[in-house]
Amino acid sequence: MRTAVLLACLAMTPPGHASTANQIERACLKSERDVASRRLCGCIQTVANQFLAPRDQRLAASFFSDPHMAQEIRQSDRRSHEVFWERYKKFGETAADYCGTLTN
Repeated sequence: MRTAVLLACLAMTPPGHASTANQIERACLKSERDVASRRLCGCIQTVANQFLAPRDQRLAASFFSDPHMAQEIRQSDRRSHEVFWERYKKFGETAADYCGTLTN
């Protein structure tokens, strides 16, 4: 069901938003994790385009090279970080559901 909803959302992606420089895809590929592949990282970027604004994508992409920053943002008392983290969690859950099969 989630896949069908995500695919419907992808069809409605505004052209400018889909090309936000693929920051997450590039960070994913550069992370040198064993499961990182063009296909998986591209899928994660596609989901990011649906859930995260370009500014959020820049911050999320930085987590690949500095995982501790994610922890700092998650534990931050700043309202903006709290709001970001809620969006980021939804993005992560959806990416795991939608792209998870690409790690096999």
